Amino acid sequence: MKVNFLDKNVRNQFWLYFSIISGILSFIFIFNIVPDQYQDYLRYFGYVTFGLLILIYLGLWYRANQLTNINIDIDGSNVNIKCGDLFLEKGLKTIPFNEYFDTVVDDKIISNKSLNGIFINRFFKEKVNELDNFITKNSDKSDIIDKHYLRAEGGKSVKFKLSTLFVYDDFIITAFSKFDEHNRATLTMPEYIEFLINFWDRVNRIYAQKNVSVPIFGSGITRLKEHKNISDEDLLKIMLWTFKLSEMKFKHPAKLSIVIHEDKIGQINLFTLKSIELGL
Repeated sequence: MKVNFLDKNVRNQFWLYFSIISGILSFIFIFNIVPDQYQDYLRYFGYVTFGLLILIYLGLWYRANQLTNINIDIDGSNVNIKCGDLFLEKGLKTIPFNEYFDTVVDDKIISNKSLNGIFINRFFKEKVNELDNFITKNSDKSDIIDKHYLRAEGGKSVKFKLSTLFVYDDFIITAFSKFDEHNRATLTMPEYIEFLINFWDRVNRIYAQKNVSVPIFGSGITRLKEHKNISDEDLLKIMLWTFKLSEMKFKHPAKLSIVIHEDKIGQINLFTLKSIELGL
């Protein structure tokens, strides 16, 4: 179970219900509004009330463990965190690439199972040159770090700054990870946080009041140096924190959706995230 049976937040919600019920009972007993002929039944009423409180607690605990969709308000922006398929979301959908915007899906440079590998195979299977040409044509010189970087195992030679993004139809493709000499996606924690803050600010300029959907950045094969055991829930909290720090603000009815794959939702305690909403 994601949520402990004696979880503090579950108990806090339970005490709210307990206060309401106990308040009603106190009113009944203080003002003695129960007719005399029913006084003998008050004991049974107490048993029923006790049983109801147990059911309420169990219901709150069960619901906390089954949550797959929550909404959080961050400084007036609606952030929806949910389990689903990123490709089925409305509005702009974000696909993280590496710093070269590689498009070769061969399980060496790009894995078939990665999000950008699925994206390329699904939409550019027989026309990957179309995506390559689009990136080349729309590149901004200020986003390019190196044009002639030689890579030992192949791949593109133009390196972009992290958080560089392009909008292709209803997709945002962004440079998220760095590649080492063995084409392994890596980032340090400072680079991860810097990427997020810059990414939110760049999206703020281009989203045009459309919904924006993103995955949990770093949830896939990207390695965070010195943080090998960091959980998806921790990454999600960092994303929310950097979103709050950024200048990004969604105007109603536009919203940000953070979409969690069904294989990952069991590892993330959405109930706790909802409970700390006011602390963000």
